[in-house]
Formats: sequence, structure tokens, C-alpha cells
Amino acid sequence: MTEFVAVEGGRIACDVAGEGPLVVLSHGMGTWRQDFRHLMPVLVAAGYQVVNADMRGHGESSLEWPSVTGKQAISRTDVAGDLLGVIRHFGAPATIVGHSMSGGAATIAAALAPDLVTAIVEINPFTRVPKLDVGALFTVRRYRRGVLRLMGTQVLKSPAVWRSYLDVAYPGKPDDYSRQIEELMAALRRAGRWEEFMKTARTTPADAEAQLAKVRCPALVVMGAEDPDFPDPVDEGEAIVAALPPGRGQLAVVDGAGHYPHAQSSGQVAELLIDFLREHAQKRSGASAAGEGGARGDEGS
Repeated sequence: MTEFVAVEGGRIACDVAGEGPLVVLSHGMGTWRQDFRHLMPVLVAAGYQVVNADMRGHGESSLEWPSVTGKQAISRTDVAGDLLGVIRHFGAPATIVGHSMSGGAATIAAALAPDLVTAIVEINPFTRVPKLDVGALFTVRRYRRGVLRLMGTQVLKSPAVWRSYLDVAYPGKPDDYSRQIEELMAALRRAGRWEEFMKTARTTPADAEAQLAKVRCPALVVMGAEDPDFPDPVDEGEAIVAALPPGRGQLAVVDGAGHYPHAQSSGQVAELLIDFLREHAQKRSGASAAGEGGARGDEGS
């Protein structure tokens, strides 16, 4: 059943399962928490309490949130605040696993609240301000196909173009891909949901990029090698790691995966995450939880 966590400005819908160090999963724009459907049970089985959250305005989370930018927008800073509210509700420091837009949000949360964030994992993140590579539009077919569809989604405000983008962003399809995409598109047709998705394009990752040098916890950047959002996904991952303080970041590349490796290649991503969590999450999370008595926050659900 869905659990609703009250944070400032609205309610965040979550799936909650497992026991152990806290791991919070946060999807990217225009999708929902079901993106982590294959990853969540593996993390639970590995000994973690997992909270799989819908981004504000997405999935089952509430609509019409106030933004810190003062505009009708959904920024990475907004999402970071929501994630920190969720962590406070569960009363223990957490590792944040953020995909795409939420990768930038994880960066901000870690920089602003180091006492609450044990480690971060950024999956194919938009953490730096993207620069359109005109040359690569002509020479890199996957980049051309992805970028033109992303731009078309925003300009035309077209669900059909967004679905076409998703087909490109999954160069390999999980067995349940067709059913999941049908359900996602049905969810985006519900009142207010498409409009909320469109708000994500009204801000840039500049707020996240500005916080990269302030991250003090360990960070894992996971890139799908065939991500159509970047001319060279490996170069993008390396640039993010280089912008972090020395020794904080590491890069892992999933061959053959597109923008959604956690859904397309969940087994490989799960192995990467569990190795990272064993080294970083239990060490600090366990000590912090013991020191705080494992108390839960006082925000309602």
C-alpha cells in the first residue's frame, strides 16, 4: 500500500519495505516510482529499509506545490527539500539514489544537510547544465534521436513524443516494458499530471551544479553507456566526478543501457549499488541511527 509522507507544501507518495540502513529512491521527470520496481526488492533482500518515492506532482504525490523559485516550476532544489523531509520522517540518515533530475536533487540534499545524507547515488543524472552539442546531432544518432524528442515533448507538449523518447531511452526493453509504459502514460493523462511534468523543464540544473563542490559524502555516478541524452555519457559522468571534492566520487558505466539502467539493466545496477552501500551506507547509517536512538520524525503520513 502507498504511504503518504507529509512534507512542507504537500504529500509525497512512497512504497516502504525492509529493515536496515535507510535508502531513499527518487525517479526522474515525467515518470514515477515504478521505475525502481525491479531494484527495490533486491535492495530489501540485501538488508536495507527502502523508501521508493514519487517526485512532487508525479505518480501519487500531491499536485500544485509552492516552489522555492517563486515560479510555477519544479526545481532540483524543490525535490531535494522533499527528499530531506522524507528522510526526517523516517528518523535516520539515508543514502539517496536519484535518477536524472533527482540525481541533481541528491547532490543538493547532500550539500545542504550532510547530517541526513550518508551517501548519494546519481543514475544518469542531470546535475550539470547541459550544453547542446550541434556537431553531435549530426554524428551521434542516439543523441540526435533523444534530444529532438526531448525538445519536441516540451515544445509540442505532446505525450506521444514523450512516449517516443522513452522508446529511444530504452535501447533494451525489460520484459514488462510495454505494460509499464502503458500504465505510465495513463497516469500522465490523469488531471494535472502532465502539467506538473511540464513544470520540470522550467528550471535548469544550475542549482545542483553549484553544490557539487560542497558534497562531503561518498558519491557513486552510474551512467548507461547508450544514454541518448548526452553526446558522450561517460564524459558526462567523469565531469560530474571531477566536480566533486577529490576522492568523493566514483563512476560506473553500464554497457548497453540507455537513460534508465535501473529499469533496463536492474541486475547490474543492483550489484553496483549493493557493493557501494555495503562500503558506505551501513558504516555511517548504523552509527548515526544508534546515536539517535532510531527515533522517527514527527511529521504525519
